[in-house]
Amino acid sequence: MAPAITGFDYQHVPVADGVSLNAAVGGSGTPIVLLHGFPQTHLMWRHVAADLAADHTVICPDLRGYGASDKPADTDGTAYAKRTMAVDIVALARALGHERFALAGHDRGALVAFRAALDHPETITHLACLDVLPTLDMWDVMHGTTAAVGFHLYLMAQPPGLPEQLIAAGSDAFFGHFLDIWANDPQAVPADVRAAYLDACRDAVPSIVADYRASAGIDVDHDQADRAAGNRLRMPVTVLQQDWGAALGFDAAALWQAWASDLRHVGVTCGHFMAEEAPADIAKALRDLLAR
Repeated sequence: MAPAITGFDYQHVPVADGVSLNAAVGGSGTPIVLLHGFPQTHLMWRHVAADLAADHTVICPDLRGYGASDKPADTDGTAYAKRTMAVDIVALARALGHERFALAGHDRGALVAFRAALDHPETITHLACLDVLPTLDMWDVMHGTTAAVGFHLYLMAQPPGLPEQLIAAGSDAFFGHFLDIWANDPQAVPADVRAAYLDACRDAVPSIVADYRASAGIDVDHDQADRAAGNRLRMPVTVLQQDWGAALGFDAAALWQAWASDLRHVGVTCGHFMAEEAPADIAKALRDLLAR
């Protein structure tokens, strides 16, 4: 059997025309939605979700294009815009009976969460973003030879065709590379979960590439429009982040402060997969956020 979050119920919930999301739902109390990153699925939240379910309703979906969620073709460049993916999450929560909810995202999921919080401030009560910069800022800090660490961003930004072909030809090696180099504690992702991640990614190469391609195009346009309009995050925000700035030469807290007035920016010493490497710390940080 494939790994699952123990004690959670699984549902396939329609959120848009022809698109349903696979979601694990557990616990009771005020709702929080947890969005996974790359190259993962909702399973990355298995420890944190079980912890939070003691006093919250916890919803862990696979993003559109990932895991067991639907993977629509991207015919016009908008199917994997973070704005589109954010609407999915609002629709998912509403279908499960929640008009307002807290939202936490890691990596790609954090970019979806960021966009949801900007576009739906009346719906998102609290926001946590784990180990990302907003898309516009991410591209601004990538320069020179240090940008080589983000080679996958540039590869998947290319027009349709070549990136998909190259990645599909060695998908386990490609996605496994990030599972290996981004974890300080490789044991945090056990063999069965790693296999589940690789299986899911192997079946989703076109949609994963489309998600990244959107972040080199339409997502930047949306961020630029918000910055020009002076739009900022209105809810309490927590950002948990490795010290990328030391290597790439930027002040992450300052970049986030430009987007959020009520911000707590916290550096972490674990690896990128922090919800799996330090789940008790992440659960506590989320509880602290929800108390604000």
